[in-house]
Amino acid sequence: MDRRIPTNMDIRVSKTSPVDWTGEALALGLFEGETELSGELADLDARLQGVLSELIAEEKFEGKADSLATTRIGGNSPVRKLLAVGLGKAEDLQPNTLRSAAAAIARSAKAMKVKTLAISLPVAGDDLFHSVQAIAEGAILALHRDARFKSEDKEAENQIEILELLGFEGQEAAITRAEQLCSGTILARELVAAPANSATPIALAAIAAEIAAEYGLEAEILDGEACEKLGMGAFLGVAQASEIPPRFIHLTYKPTGTPKRKVAIVGKGLTFDSGGLNIKGAGSGIETMKMDMGGGAATLGAAKAIAQLKPEVEVHFISAVTENMISGRAMHPGDILTASNGKTIEVNNTDAEGRLTLADALVFAEKLGVEAIVDLATLTGACVVALGDNIGGLWSTHEELAAEIKAAAALAGEKFWQMPLEEKYFEGLKSPIADMKNTGPRAGGSITAALFLKQFVKETPWVHLDIAGPVWADRASGVNNEGATGFPVRTLVNWVLNCGA
Repeated sequence: MDRRIPTNMDIRVSKTSPVDWTGEALALGLFEGETELSGELADLDARLQGVLSELIAEEKFEGKADSLATTRIGGNSPVRKLLAVGLGKAEDLQPNTLRSAAAAIARSAKAMKVKTLAISLPVAGDDLFHSVQAIAEGAILALHRDARFKSEDKEAENQIEILELLGFEGQEAAITRAEQLCSGTILARELVAAPANSATPIALAAIAAEIAAEYGLEAEILDGEACEKLGMGAFLGVAQASEIPPRFIHLTYKPTGTPKRKVAIVGKGLTFDSGGLNIKGAGSGIETMKMDMGGGAATLGAAKAIAQLKPEVEVHFISAVTENMISGRAMHPGDILTASNGKTIEVNNTDAEGRLTLADALVFAEKLGVEAIVDLATLTGACVVALGDNIGGLWSTHEELAAEIKAAAALAGEKFWQMPLEEKYFEGLKSPIADMKNTGPRAGGSITAALFLKQFVKETPWVHLDIAGPVWADRASGVNNEGATGFPVRTLVNWVLNCGA
């Protein structure tokens, strides 16, 4: 797999104003209610012989968020193509507004077969660095395409080669951070998008080892025998039916000095989920179950980005990776598994397997003596029913940690909604013959899943993220193209960066 940013686009910052810029395509951001041109925009319109005002009038362009108007300019104009993108109301401007605007511009410019593009957008508040970073992220992620499994890449020549961000001289560091963050997001996208016969447990372990070798991380890859010695009966119960052996991935990033904090990120790593003997039936979306390792993919993507960004935080990246398959060795409904903390689990549904793998991974993480644990998983369809495709669920035993994750998500433009850990609902998980069952009643299914995981974290502040909806997009929106989104790599990275601030 090619895990680098798949474009040769050269992103530059300059002090040039849009009035003075000369080149192929110029993109401008306009606020809602401010399309009567004045100042610099009026000067630009005069230079372009009224093309901008004409575009606004003909397209009835009002500057509303996510609106876009484009035109080609003939004659001897210093600009050949003009793009106007709506930013919404000026008082609502956020870095994510700029991120989405840049994504829309980049997609449109690519469709117009532009090679050289300049973007002129305002700063969100006084946050110059994150504004430039957001613009670069939007363009990079919108232009990402995954042609690894095509016999012919028809779009290979249709790429933007130079992107110039006008008025942002001296912000090269923001571009670098955006590229590093996007490299991790794109890794996660391509892992999730890869078919299960490519992204196997063995392949993911090899990729983890490659990331460690390239970026100076410590790598510990455990096979099934090593996991058995650690008592990981829940994880191995899921893994036992597959012909492909499981792998337990543990990467560690350590800063050069004394770390300001020590944290763990734990991602669910089911490279394919058949449902086991409770097999997924017609209409279940079984053909999409290559993406059930979205949490593990985002964990590796975060590892790649964090290793480049080098925060003053020690970070452990953990994923118990396996398939959930059917064979003569398969885990039966009714089996009792013993997790590595000694708790026993009656398996009443083999299709609730992700929480079993996470159970042993969470126990492993807490034994490292970390100060916070964040797990992420494509865990429940119930969370998608509750929150839809664009919002992840968040549960936590620690309000301060939950607030940190929500702040990191807001900066990334990735949405989470905090859900209740209603202890009374654990009654539905109680088993007459074991410590607990792995599923409860249908009602509140995402909450009981979180309560199940809570049994495997004793004291450490912990956040659980259910990303079943946002890990995949059915159509392009914001920075996300159709398919794997890389959600929530940028949230995780922002959180770690803020931990070390």
